[in-house]
Amino acid sequence: HLLLFLLFVGPFNCFASYSRATELFYSLNEGLPAGVLIGSLAHDLRLPTASGQRPAAPQPPLSFTLASRGLGGQYVQLDNRSGELHTSAVEIDREALCVESSGATVFGGAAAGSSSSPSSESCLLLLDVLVLPQEYFRLVKVKIAIRDVNDNAPRFPVPHIRLSVPENAPVNTRLAIEHPALDPDVGTNSVQTYRLRDNYGVFTLDVEENESGERTPYLIVMGALDRETREEYVTVIVAEDGGTPPLVGSATLTIGISDINDNCPQFSDSQLNITLYGNSSLGTHVASVHAVDMDLGSNAQITYSYSQKVPQPSRDLFHLDESTGAITLSSKVDGDTPRLHRLIILGNGPGCIPAVITVLVTIIKVMMRPPEVVPRFIANEAEGVVYLKELEPVNTPIAFFTIKDPDEKYKVNCYLDGDGPFRLSPYKPYNNEYLLETTKPLDYETQQLYEVSVVAWNSEGFHVNKIVKIQVLDDNDNSPVFSQQLIELSIEENNVPNAFLTKLHATDADSGERGQVSYFLGPDAPSYFSLDKTTGVLAVSTQLDREEKEKYRYTVKAVDSGFPPRESIATVTITVLDKNDNSPRFINKDFSFFVPENFPGFGEIGVISVTDADAGQNGWVALSVLNGSDIFVIDTGKGVLRAKVSLDREQQSSYVLWIEAVDGGDPALSSTAKITILLLDINDNPPLVLFPQSNMSYLLVLPSTLPGSPITEVYAVDKDTGMNAVIAYSIIGRRGPRPESFRIDPKTGNITLEESLMRNDYGLYRLLVKVSDHGYPEPLHSTIMVNLFVNDTVSNESYIESLLRKEPDISIEEKQPQISIEPTHKKMESASCMPTLVALSIISLGSIALVTGMGIYICLRKGKKHHRADENLEVQIPLNGRISLHMLEKKPMEISNI
Repeated sequence: HLLLFLLFVGPFNCFASYSRATELFYSLNEGLPAGVLIGSLAHDLRLPTASGQRPAAPQPPLSFTLASRGLGGQYVQLDNRSGELHTSAVEIDREALCVESSGATVFGGAAAGSSSSPSSESCLLLLDVLVLPQEYFRLVKVKIAIRDVNDNAPRFPVPHIRLSVPENAPVNTRLAIEHPALDPDVGTNSVQTYRLRDNYGVFTLDVEENESGERTPYLIVMGALDRETREEYVTVIVAEDGGTPPLVGSATLTIGISDINDNCPQFSDSQLNITLYGNSSLGTHVASVHAVDMDLGSNAQITYSYSQKVPQPSRDLFHLDESTGAITLSSKVDGDTPRLHRLIILGNGPGCIPAVITVLVTIIKVMMRPPEVVPRFIANEAEGVVYLKELEPVNTPIAFFTIKDPDEKYKVNCYLDGDGPFRLSPYKPYNNEYLLETTKPLDYETQQLYEVSVVAWNSEGFHVNKIVKIQVLDDNDNSPVFSQQLIELSIEENNVPNAFLTKLHATDADSGERGQVSYFLGPDAPSYFSLDKTTGVLAVSTQLDREEKEKYRYTVKAVDSGFPPRESIATVTITVLDKNDNSPRFINKDFSFFVPENFPGFGEIGVISVTDADAGQNGWVALSVLNGSDIFVIDTGKGVLRAKVSLDREQQSSYVLWIEAVDGGDPALSSTAKITILLLDINDNPPLVLFPQSNMSYLLVLPSTLPGSPITEVYAVDKDTGMNAVIAYSIIGRRGPRPESFRIDPKTGNITLEESLMRNDYGLYRLLVKVSDHGYPEPLHSTIMVNLFVNDTVSNESYIESLLRKEPDISIEEKQPQISIEPTHKKMESASCMPTLVALSIISLGSIALVTGMGIYICLRKGKKHHRADENLEVQIPLNGRISLHMLEKKPMEISNI
C-alpha cells in the first residue's frame, strides 16, 4: 500500500530518478536465539546516517519497513530507524524451513537454492525492505542464507533391516543395504560413514556415493559362509555424520544365509535286520528307513525307492512309501514265499547321488493262530477312544475283554500294559472274561490322555496287543488362582486420569469356558478405580492426592465361566507416593514480636512455625532470612529467630524481615512470611542537658528584675520513649547571698525570680539542677550548674570566672519534684469528650484575660522606663556568647516539649 501511495502522490520522474533496487546478502546459523544481529541495512547500503556525515540541510529521518510480513518476516525483527536486522523469538529451523524443492523462490519465504547462493545446499530467507523517505527510496532485496548446524542425528527409516546372502557367495561379494540412514542436515553434517558393531570376522561395510551425493552402504563378504554351520548373523549397523561432535544412529541388521544344494541325503546305518512272522496280517509295519539332508526346503526333499537289484517278488511282498520310507506287508505270506528278502533302498535328493541302505527281512514260519482279544466297552467309546469324566468315582468300569484261543489248544493268559490308574482283573465266575476299571480318581489337569494295552499270550509265546485310548473329560473343579494373593502397587500422586496401575493375572487349570477368567472389583473398592473384566487391567480414573489419602486397600475377584462358577479373591494395596506439590505454609503470614532493647545477642526472639503437607524430603523445610541476615539468624530446625547482636531502640526502633521457607523437593517450592520486630524501650539513657551548655557559663541578673520574671531555663532531652523520656527538673543544691530567691519549674525547667532583690542580694548564685527521667525500675538523671550573677553590670569578668572555677561548697537537697506525670500520648477515652471541650474553653478564656492584663501592665511601665527595656533585653543573653539569638525567642513550653 505504501508503494502504491508513493507511485500516485510523488512526481513520477523524481521517483524514477531516486529509486533503485539493491540486493544484500547475509548468512547466519540456524537455531540462534532472539536478538542476534544479522546486519545493518543503513551501514551496508552506505546511507548518509551510516557514514556519519552531517547533511548540509536538515533531512527527514530514514525509515526501514518490511514490504510484506510473509513467511520470512516472522523470523526477523527490523528496527525501523536504524535499519538493524535481528533474529526474532521464532527460532529458525533450517530443516523445517527449507525442504528441498526445484529452486523456486517465494516472496517473503524461504527457498532451497538460488542463483545468488553459493551452492545447491543453501537455504535462503528472502525479504523485501522499503527505504524511505522519497529522497532515499529504494527497494532492497535481502537474502539471508541459513547455515546448517549439526542438530539432527542420522536415523534409519526402519528399526530392523534384513539382508540375505547365499552361502556360496564368494569373498568380496558386494550387497547393497536397503533403507540407508537419513539425516536432514546437509554437507558434512549429513551421513558420512557406516560401520558394523560386530562383523563376526566375515563381513565389512563400504560406502558408495552417487552423482547426487547420496551415500549407500554396501555389505562385503570377507570370508566363507556355511548355512549348515550358521544360518543367521545379527549385528548393529551404525551411521555416523561428519559434525563436531559427530552424531550417530543405528538399526538392527540381520544377515540371513540362504541355502544352496550343497548336501546330499545320508543314512545313519548301512543295513537293518528285521524278523517277520509268517502269520502277520496285511498292512503290518515291517520297518522304516530315514535319510537326512542338511539343506533346507526343496534342496532337502528326499524320496525313497527300491534299487533295480531288488527282485519283483520282494517288491510285491513289501510296499515302500516313497515319502516316509515306511515298509509294510502288502501280500499274504504263504508256503511258497521266500524266507529271506534283501531290500536295497535308495534315498534320492535333487542333483545328488542316492544314499543306499540294505534291509534284510527274515520271515519265520508260524503253524498256529495267535490268541484273540475281543473288547466290549461299557463307557462311552468312539473310534477306539474311551471318554471318562474326571470326577468319576473309583472302580468305574470301562470295558470287558474276552480272551480266547482260536485253536482251543493252548492256555491263554492276559495282563494290562501301560501307565495309569487302571487295572485289568478276571471277572468271575467266567474264565476268559476280564474287566478294565479305574483305581483312582482321574484328574484332567494332571493328564488328559492315557494309552494302555491289553496283552494276551499263549503257552507257545505268541502275543497279541489290543490298544485302548482313554480320554479324560474336563469338569469345573478348579478355581482361578491369582499369581499373587497380595498385590502391592505404588503410584505417584497427581497422576493423569485413567492411569495404568497393573495387569492382574489369574490362571484356571480347567479347559474351555471353564478356564476363562473374568476380573471384578470387590465391594470395598473406591468408585474411581476400574478393572477391565477381560484383560485384568487395573486403572484409576482420577488424580490421587497423597495428602488426602496415602494408602488404599481393597479386594479383587477372579471368576471362571464354569457352571456353577468358581472364584478366588486377592487383595490390592496401593501406596500413593509423594510429589512435591505443596509449598511450605506458615502458621501466620505476618508475625509480630515485641523485644526489649539491649536484648542479649543470640537470645530467642520468637519461634516461626511453618508446616509442609508433603512427606519425606519433600516435607523437609529450611528457613532463611532474606533481608537483614547480617543482624538476624534463624534456626532451620526449630524455627527460632535470634539476633546476632544486642539491639538498641534508639538506633532503630523496629525491623521488618522477610523469612523464606524452602522445602527439600526437586524442584523446590517456597513461601515467604513477614516478620515485624518492635523494640520495647528500657531506661538506658539519662537525660541530656542541651542548655546551659556548660557548668562555667553564667547569666547577669539585674537587681531591678521583678519577682515572677523568667530568668533562664534548663533544657534537656531523653533518647528513650514513654515514661522513660518524661523529664523533671529540680534544684538540689544552692549557694549565694539569698539562694532561695530562685525556683525552677519541674516540668519546663524555667528558672524564675521568686522575691525582689535587695542591695544585700548582689553576688554570684550557683544552682545545682538535677534533670531526672521517670524510667522504670530506676530513673536516670543528669546534673547541671546554673550560675546567676546579680549586679547592675559586669565590670570584672575575670573575677567572675575565677569564682566559677572554684569548687562550690553546696549541700545536696535530695527531694523528688512534686509534679503530675502526663504521658505524651494518650488513647481517647470511650466516654464522651464534651467535658474535655468545656475545660479547654475555660482555660483558653482565662489565658486570654491573663495575657491582656499583662499587656496593659507592660505598656504602662514602658512609658516610664523605656531605657530599662534595653537593659532587660541584655540580661537574657549569657555573657559567654555561646547561645544564638534565635534562642531568645523560644517559649518555655516549646523548649520543654522538644
